Amino acid sequence: MSPELLEMLRRVDTPTVCNAIEVAQGRRGFANFTRRTMLSSAPEAGALVGHARTATIAALAPSAEDPAVLRERRMAYYRHMAEAPAPSLAVIEDLDGDDAVGAFWGEINANVHKGFGLSGVVTNGVMRDLGDLPDGFPVIAGRIGPSHGFVRVESIGQPVEIFGMKVRDGDLVHADRHGALAIPAEVVPALADAISRLLATERLVLDPARRTGFDFEAFAAAWAAFEAART
Repeated sequence: MSPELLEMLRRVDTPTVCNAIEVAQGRRGFANFTRRTMLSSAPEAGALVGHARTATIAALAPSAEDPAVLRERRMAYYRHMAEAPAPSLAVIEDLDGDDAVGAFWGEINANVHKGFGLSGVVTNGVMRDLGDLPDGFPVIAGRIGPSHGFVRVESIGQPVEIFGMKVRDGDLVHADRHGALAIPAEVVPALADAISRLLATERLVLDPARRTGFDFEAFAAAWAAFEAART
């Protein structure tokens, strides 16, 4: 990922990237995105873009594992995050799913991960401490709750699934208040051009629609130009 592509991805929203991937692939049907409404701790923030650092957690019930094992795994988790290449973001699957109650993401963990250099987090789990989360580190989560429950790390660096989005450690992820997607590696070289072509094509409709006097005839002409540019 070139610095130019990274900057472009940070400027556009996740729906735009979702459409641009289809432009790069030359067909509809891209499907590796989140399928549920997600909540952003900073909905007006720009997009999160980076390589995934994955892990799974659980919190609903106490673990039967030895506490020393849990502590060792947690420190291994933090090392994994601290060694992430820039740009990276945490992608964390809460194995409790719809029963998730334990907020792994609050004031302390958000500040620690920001200090490690990560850009933010995408999780199907719980966030809290909304007034105290650090600026510049959006948390995009499945829900909000007050408790940490019995939260602990279950695995590190394994493939995860966030509301239907499947992510491997190192995958390129784009996320914002709309949700998240994993960018297929094979489209990365063509993605900047695809985004530029998509935005230019959309302007064929948007520019006329924003002009005074726009009517059905103007729409029909704009839509014909739009469809011709898409094919």
